[in-house]
Amino acid sequence: MPQRKPKTTRITLSPAVSLVSVRQALLVGEYLSFQRAATALGVRQSTVSRGIRKLEEELGVSLFERRRAHVRVTNAGAAFLKQAGEALKQFENAVTTASAAGTGSIGRLGVGFLSSMATGFFRDLIQTYRSRHPKIAIEILERASADNMDAVLKRQLDVALVLGTGQASGCESLRLWSERLFVVLPENHVLSAREELGWADLRNEQWIVRQSVNPQLLERITTRLTDPRHNPSVQKLDVGRETLMNLVSIGFGISLTSEAAIATSFPKLVFRPIAGDDELLHFNAVWLPHNDNPALRRFLALARAMASERRGAADRSDGPRIPPSVPVGISLDFLTVLTRKDFSVGGEIAMHRRWKFYGELDWPVVRHRRQSQLSHHDHSQVR
Repeated sequence: MPQRKPKTTRITLSPAVSLVSVRQALLVGEYLSFQRAATALGVRQSTVSRGIRKLEEELGVSLFERRRAHVRVTNAGAAFLKQAGEALKQFENAVTTASAAGTGSIGRLGVGFLSSMATGFFRDLIQTYRSRHPKIAIEILERASADNMDAVLKRQLDVALVLGTGQASGCESLRLWSERLFVVLPENHVLSAREELGWADLRNEQWIVRQSVNPQLLERITTRLTDPRHNPSVQKLDVGRETLMNLVSIGFGISLTSEAAIATSFPKLVFRPIAGDDELLHFNAVWLPHNDNPALRRFLALARAMASERRGAADRSDGPRIPPSVPVGISLDFLTVLTRKDFSVGGEIAMHRRWKFYGELDWPVVRHRRQSQLSHHDHSQVR
């Protein structure tokens, strides 16, 4: 004969069984006293007695033996209180976690980007956000902008930081920061002696870029270099940033990068800015408008505030600025005699590998008019 499966006895609790009565029972089990449990809860003893009596009726078992001198927990009561205590703790943790996640103090934030974190706005943004919200797990993915945008649309990422907003259909966007374009050259290249370059200087060069290059950046290369007599040669390589830089250094071609990337040192390479104030890369945050992740809302609020603060600092300056992410080399003896006034009226502090001091300059200066490599006898002329 086939074995019968044992019947499972299922107890269905009525709405009358509440967390209040369970907490009352747990406290009576802890103090072994109805009176002390009532005092701890700030209620009358009769209230605790009625609540536990109703709980016992619903369970169909006695949880406590009530005697004049003391209270004893029954075997059934011990089993119930052990599991009820664990369940109540999990429930309270769930409530706390949900509340914290709802306010954005804990949770997860997915960020996609295709840029350098060596220096600049993005690095500062992530660092500041993490310091203010240490319990939020930040997942950062570096991949092509199109892939990041697709992940945002599929809710696999909360926000993508991309060049432009052409791929942001159905999303909201916010411009956060801009960076200058730099040409990457081998140090022995004939153009490496120049302080900055124009597109016309680059028309006969072999270009190499990463396979994941932003379409807008690739379009800029082709449109700037194409004319009736020139058709640029651009080779896409399925490599990472470091490998691309090394390929440039051994002569495979030249490339482009953003100013944040030039803070990373690569052997036998030089970086030269492209002339023209319009040669900027504009980075935007893109996200779904109906994404209600509180961690995302806090991230966007911080990003908006930091971007506004930096724009305000630029507006208050006396002239155009070298963006804060550009590493500027200054000789130490020159630095000791310069004041903020010197920088506000001087020319560009040109980047050069032979200078020994490197840092980030956030004082207002006038760009690309005259070089401020002054000798000692010139210092008195720029007070």
